[in-house]
Amino acid sequence: MSAEVASVCPLDCPDTCSLTVTVSDGKIAKVRGSKANPLTNGVICNKVSSSYPDFVHGGNRLTTPLRRTGPKGTGAFEPISWDQALDGVFEGFSRIIDEYGPQAITPLNYAGPHGMLAGGSMDLRFFHKLGASLLMRSPLCGGVKSSAFKGTFGAMASMQPEQIVHSKLIIVWGNNVTFSNLHLAPLIKKAKAQGAKLVVIDPKKIKIAEQADLYLPVKPGMDIILAFALLLELEKLGAFDHRFIEEHVQGFEDVMAEARKRDLHEASALCGVAEEDIKLLARLYKDASPAAISVGNGIERNQNGGNSIRAIYALPSFCNKFGLLGGGVIGGAGNLFPKTSAKLVRPDLVPEGTRSLNIIDIGRHLAEDDLDIPLKGVFIYNHNPVIVSPDQNAMKKGLSREDIFVVGCDVAMTDSMQYADIILPAATHFEHDDIFCAYGQPYVQRAEPAIKPVGQSLPNTEIFRRLAARFGFTDDLFKASDKQLMDDALDPEDPRLGGCKPSEIPVGKALSMESDVGQVIVFKNTFPQTPSGKIEFRSPYLEEQFGQPVPVYNPLETTYPLSLVTPSSNKLTNSTFGGIDQNADVPFVEMHPEDATARNLTSGHTVRVFNDLGEVFLPLKITDAVRPGVIYSPKGSWFKTTPNNQTVSALAPTSKADLSFGACYNDCRVEVEGSKQP
Repeated sequence: MSAEVASVCPLDCPDTCSLTVTVSDGKIAKVRGSKANPLTNGVICNKVSSSYPDFVHGGNRLTTPLRRTGPKGTGAFEPISWDQALDGVFEGFSRIIDEYGPQAITPLNYAGPHGMLAGGSMDLRFFHKLGASLLMRSPLCGGVKSSAFKGTFGAMASMQPEQIVHSKLIIVWGNNVTFSNLHLAPLIKKAKAQGAKLVVIDPKKIKIAEQADLYLPVKPGMDIILAFALLLELEKLGAFDHRFIEEHVQGFEDVMAEARKRDLHEASALCGVAEEDIKLLARLYKDASPAAISVGNGIERNQNGGNSIRAIYALPSFCNKFGLLGGGVIGGAGNLFPKTSAKLVRPDLVPEGTRSLNIIDIGRHLAEDDLDIPLKGVFIYNHNPVIVSPDQNAMKKGLSREDIFVVGCDVAMTDSMQYADIILPAATHFEHDDIFCAYGQPYVQRAEPAIKPVGQSLPNTEIFRRLAARFGFTDDLFKASDKQLMDDALDPEDPRLGGCKPSEIPVGKALSMESDVGQVIVFKNTFPQTPSGKIEFRSPYLEEQFGQPVPVYNPLETTYPLSLVTPSSNKLTNSTFGGIDQNADVPFVEMHPEDATARNLTSGHTVRVFNDLGEVFLPLKITDAVRPGVIYSPKGSWFKTTPNNQTVSALAPTSKADLSFGACYNDCRVEVEGSKQP
């Protein structure tokens, strides 16, 4: 018997597609796009359509609680009951609390599912009540960009992607559209058919660059230099709107003082973009109205990431590209949604004085015992840290310690679960209720279970309800149903919900959060929410939080000659789907012919990519799609693709970006040599 059920894609992607799921005999048989979400409009990526049935029902699925029986990392486990598992977690954490206190425990979770319930609701209530160390998650991805936007514009809504069909110039900067923002591509195609020009700025000639009128191969981490150079050229062209700047911009002279530190020739050499191309883009930007810039997360992943984004924001701000449909910056959708996060996750439960730990540093804290209160207990969920975290070998070393009690909770037996003492099987989003607020478009959606939980798996919310009960947390807030949690997640009085409680939003429908003002047009119906009411490039907030009052450039010091960039691929979303059979192939590393010739390397041969943190063995693909001095290999592959249990994350540093203490994956510097696999 078959049926079609409406659902939503929960993966860490800005698009949050609406789905139609074919259920046959109680199993997910087929996943395709639906037209409920007008942005995604029935189109979904290949990885979602092809991977989900195996992900939900394949041999890697966790279906029963497990207890470790052998050395960590070896996969030696035995099945146990839920009561035994909950008792094991209680006993392990209680021993730690008795000796070290609750801050010796930390959740280690990120963005596996983006549903508001599975992603952070009852689980955070539990850890807050427990008194565990708080985890700063945003530094891993997105936090740098968010801080840059907040410091510049405040909690302002930004231009949404559907507007770019009205743009005459579209700049895609550091955004791998085809693989990680798929539904921008058809909008760009429509705009181009109406005469718009497309500019793509990226160290790799990504697929969308094949359609570009101009492609600028900027060096990793040098976006700020390119933005400064464009500002200088725009000033020369008389493109600045000085009346607008006087009325609406704070810190104009501060930015321009930084930009004027280098002439065009020096800036071109630093950022790797030809002088004539910089001049051409400046002319295009001056003359185009409306003009839109899509600012991707790729820009943030270096020590200049936040200030690079701020410098890019200066382009529309100084030229006054706002006030028109299709003009400005596509900067995310988070500020549109009427989230009531405090009601959902209850930060008031956190004991006074509880410390916060950066997610990037957890591997080091575990491996080196470098905290006054050592970490002795870790609860991994919604996350695959040994694959995703920078300095992978430190994370593996820390989780391998026998004196660290590790609880794992996941849908699949990931590489990280192999280090757990107790494993709790989680349900997929097809098996529970949830509500979804996209971070890249303005629609809120709700989903109900398409199938019953597989085996003994449970939704995150139910797992943490049971844990709360086992730990003696008897308050009603730990007994809240999923329906109550959904109603806690969003303001039910918000008129954009159309009179529906959040838990009653119709399944198979997407509600736009732009509906109260129409489409967001900055400086027409939406304005900066900064303390000054202006666009702030001299930011008191960023000065106080990160010591970065104005955007400045800091050079990276390294002895390694090549930059390794590790963006998304068409097969994985971060590491999700890495466990299915179709993703068992070893990923290529791509290199420019000049760099390959200098090292006497040949396509198809295995090479050793290395630095002081680790080494990875990958087949080489020689191509001019990457610029000289840059190599490319996609992120997210699991250890089964490697001969030495190291992937590209082993090479990534744990240094911090200028804002949000963010991860610097694109500051990874390496060397490459010919090698046989170990």
